[in-house]
Parts: sequence; structure tokens; C-alpha cells
Amino acid sequence: MRRYARTLVAVALATTVVAGTAGWASGNSQHALTGPPPGIAAWRSDDVLGRELPDPARDTPAQVARFFSGLDEQDQRSLIARHPLVVGNLDGAPVELRYRANALALKADHDPRYASLAADPHRRILAFDPRGRGQVAEVFGDLTTADRVSVVVPGSDIDAGTFDRTNDVYGTPAGMARSLYAESGPGSAVIAWAGYTTPVGIGVDAATGSLAEAGADRLTRLTDGLAAIGLPEPTVFCHSYGSVVCGLAASRLHAGDLVVLGSPGMRADDVGDLHTDARVWAAKDPDDWIDDVPNVEFAGLGHGADPASPEFGARRVPAADAHGHTGYFVPGTESLHAFAAIADGTYPETAGGLR
Repeated sequence: MRRYARTLVAVALATTVVAGTAGWASGNSQHALTGPPPGIAAWRSDDVLGRELPDPARDTPAQVARFFSGLDEQDQRSLIARHPLVVGNLDGAPVELRYRANALALKADHDPRYASLAADPHRRILAFDPRGRGQVAEVFGDLTTADRVSVVVPGSDIDAGTFDRTNDVYGTPAGMARSLYAESGPGSAVIAWAGYTTPVGIGVDAATGSLAEAGADRLTRLTDGLAAIGLPEPTVFCHSYGSVVCGLAASRLHAGDLVVLGSPGMRADDVGDLHTDARVWAAKDPDDWIDDVPNVEFAGLGHGADPASPEFGARRVPAADAHGHTGYFVPGTESLHAFAAIADGTYPETAGGLR
């Protein structure tokens, strides 16, 4: 009887999720972009070096890194010129090669959505995939020499066209990463990672985990690639639906810290359910609308427990002065100061207490 009662409550709460999203029609169904980067067919058939090139669909980032370590400068330049979209998106390849490859790819692409990315040749674009709505990753700081690395994983409505939009700046991956980098100490680097297909609007995609599952695979490969080229374990900041991605990836991620903010849930009941050795932190400001989303998971709807609740067991990050759903990285806020200290490894674990 008690189990039946819990099921009825879950059904009622799941119905509330539907009602609370103002109708499924407000979101458009998206198809996750998966698999190897564009141009892969030509890459696989290329014998310019007299040997097989690493296959992004089969080989690990560690294998990719070993392959590139055996190439001289001329061979590297040849691969960049012939396959910029493959090299530019190849986790495990040297980051400087990826920057150069993506600069070439952006220069050759005349889609107006990418005009701001292509306008400045000095931007450090770590990934650029023009398919679909477009996916981008950008580095702030010197990733090749950094002794502290952070990754920012955004939530809904983010793609190549909104990656660095000028309105709601601190709700964009570029704005969040740039702000965190400015607040962090020397020797840091921050990756703004819009490397998965995000939900559009508020609808079925935002309330389910299918896009997050595909994103978790891509995020895992990103951190595998960072490890393969000898970079330290990153601190991963997961905003909104991005925290669902991080929750599903947590057990596989090379990460020292997971920081979730404005989270609807991580598809986990508590920190232990994430099966990660990373320290888990959570921030939610008092007027974030995400607090109105029921923390349930039933029949595929909802994302489970609130990571900012005491029962979840995450270390709490103060965010009282971060206003709204996208105010956590605004300069001068207590949350941004705490984020930078966590990324720098100087934030006391007991600061602010556990809520």
C-alpha cells in the first residue's frame, strides 16, 4: 500500500512537471548530434602519410594523442590543410593544432551564425562542428601551460549561434567561461564547451534525458582527451540542463570537482548515486525559477533530486546575491568568487557549510 501511494504521488508530480512547463509545444524536439566529426569519410580514405589515420569513432583520445606525437610539423600541417574539421574536433590531438584547424574551418564557412566566431582569428576555438545548430568549444587562457583547468557545460537553448550572444551574457558558455577566467588566478584556463545538442525551449527534450545521454558521451570524451594530452583533471561547472549531462557522465568523467548551478536534477538520488570520486558542489539562488520545477523522475520525465537540497549531500556554494537563472557568473557575486576559488583549489570544503 505504501509503495502504491508513493507511485500515485510520483504520477501526480510528473503531471505537475508537464503542467509547469507551460505546454510541450513551447519546445522543439531535437535530434542529438552524435558520432565522428564532419569530413570523416575523406579522412578515413586518406593515405597521404602512408599509414592509417586514427578513427574518431573507434580509437580513444589516448590513441589519437600517441598518433600525433609521432608526426613532424610538415605532416601536421598537411592534415590540418586537408581535414580541418576532423583535426579541429579530434579529442586527443594537440590543442594548438586544433586551434589552427578550426580557424581554417571557420574562415571557409560563410554561415552568418558563425560570423562572430570567425571574425577574430586569435580566438582559441577548440571545437567547431557546423552540422545542425552548430557546436563550439572555446578556450580562455593558455590550455597548453595551465596547471588548473575548468570546463563550463551550458544548458538549454545554446548552440553555435547563441554561444557568445550579447544579450544575457552570463547565460552563455562564452560569457560564463570568460567571467570565471577573469576571476581565477594565474595559471588557469577555462573551456566554454557547447559540444552537445541542447534542448530548445521548455518541452519534452528539457524534461527528459535523451539529449543529456548523448551529451554525456561527448563530455566524457572531452575529458578523456584532456587527460590524454597530460592536462590536470578539470573542475566541471554544469549549468541548468547541463547538470543532467554531468550527472549522467559523472562516473566516467576525468574531473576533480563537479559544480552544479541552477540544476533541475542530475538523474541521481544523492551524491553517492553519481558514483564519482570528484567533489560535488551545488549552488542555487533564492529567485532562480528552476526552484519551481518539481524534483521528480518518473516514466522518463523529470531529473530527480535537487542537488542543492541537504539530503543530496553536495557541498553548498553560496549564491544569495546571484539573481535569476543566469546570474551565477556575474562579476562581483559571491557565487562567482566561490567558483573561482573551487577551480583554483583554495575554497575551504566547509565554507558555507552543507545545507
